[in-house]
Amino acid sequence: MHISVELTFSPLQDDFEKHIINFIKKLRASGLTILENPLSTQVYGDYDAVMAVLHAEIKVAFELMDKGLLYMKIVKSDRSGYEPHF
Repeated sequence: MHISVELTFSPLQDDFEKHIINFIKKLRASGLTILENPLSTQVYGDYDAVMAVLHAEIKVAFELMDKGLLYMKIVKSDRSGYEPHF
């Protein structure tokens, strides 16, 4: 089963940028399909693979910062090839 996950990572501290960059670099190195835009990062792939990477990397990211939020949306399908039809 394939999934699409949208993540918005928001460290609540002055040095937030380095935490976001580190988190995205770890996701890029995972071998999963990663798409980025200024507001969020999308991760696409097999459910078990995506969730294993997110489980590990979210824990590391949270351990490296004092306070933060992570918003996550999960869709049951691979939407990485989506193009608007209008």
